Amino acid sequence: QVQLVESGGGLVQAGGSLRLSCAASGRTISRSVMAWFRQAPGKEREFVAVIRTTYTNYADSVKGRFTISRDNAKSAVYLQMNSLKPEDTAVYYCAADSRLSANYRSFQAYDYWGQGTQVTVSS
Repeated sequence: QVQLVESGGGLVQAGGSLRLSCAASGRTISRSVMAWFRQAPGKEREFVAVIRTTYTNYADSVKGRFTISRDNAKSAVYLQMNSLKPEDTAVYYCAADSRLSANYRSFQAYDYWGQGTQVTVSS
């Protein structure tokens, strides 16, 4: 079992930055696939970014603005979000799984989830 706890969300103006953190416990995550998803009101949960060892991948909507990273010593994953836009407003979730599935951009590919952290970007 893996427990995930997100933090770092908040209210920021358009063009600003936030750094989300995801703290993992219960099992080492050094070899786990870690991802960030987000869900806006009335919309489906969508893929944001994924990291596995040195491999990373991003949704087109955040490429060049967001950076995913991990610190295995701290069992943590981060999402640095720059140049934020109002359309980035959503609840952001951390997810984990033991392997990189072919459909890693789908929320169904992950077994473990955090409770989410709200990010609100004002215009």
